[in-house]
Amino acid sequence: MTPPGPDEPDNNADRAEKPDTVSAADSAESVEKPDDADATESAEDTSHARYGDSGPRLNPALIATLVTIPVMVIVGFIVFAALRPDSSDSTPVESYTAESSTPAECAKFLAALPQTFEGYGDKKVSDTQASWPADKEGDPVIVRCGVSRPAELSPTSNLQVVNPVQWFITDSIEGSGQAFVCVDHRPYVALWVPVNAGNGPITDVSAAIERTLPRGPLDFG
Repeated sequence: MTPPGPDEPDNNADRAEKPDTVSAADSAESVEKPDDADATESAEDTSHARYGDSGPRLNPALIATLVTIPVMVIVGFIVFAALRPDSSDSTPVESYTAESSTPAECAKFLAALPQTFEGYGDKKVSDTQASWPADKEGDPVIVRCGVSRPAELSPTSNLQVVNPVQWFITDSIEGSGQAFVCVDHRPYVALWVPVNAGNGPITDVSAAIERTLPRGPLDFG
């Protein structure tokens, strides 16, 4: 080989001074994988082939819990609905005994009752009973004509005079309402006033009693 002239660059010197460079990726690729790594890959490939790519599997106990909770909630609602008393059955006057025969005066009296009260719907008449359903949740106003004389009525009983009918309190349920029986007119009239109804029902019912039913003496039994 002819040595370079004085003005020519020495390419061989440049090649000797320039080191060979290898990337980390190339170095990693040049290293052979051990046998155990090949075995691991083979096992993973087999696992994927067996179960597919369906993702993680739920624990059977967790599945049973997720199924049981909705069933328990549904059963709880059913039991609550079955045990909850119907508002129409919660008024005491509906359980009062009645006279053996329907008094003739009841039809005229029920017809004279107001068509509605503030906060309640229109009057509904069935046999000897009139009722006004509440606009919202709660008991209806109920009037029954021809109930029996209150057994608890005595000369020392406290009576309320309204318009100018005399009422005897037969039941008082805190947070629910009061039940009355008119004791100075015939036939006897029972009235249920819900706690939020105010004085309108007893005032208007008293006026209807005074207009349509004859007066009678207080009977203490």
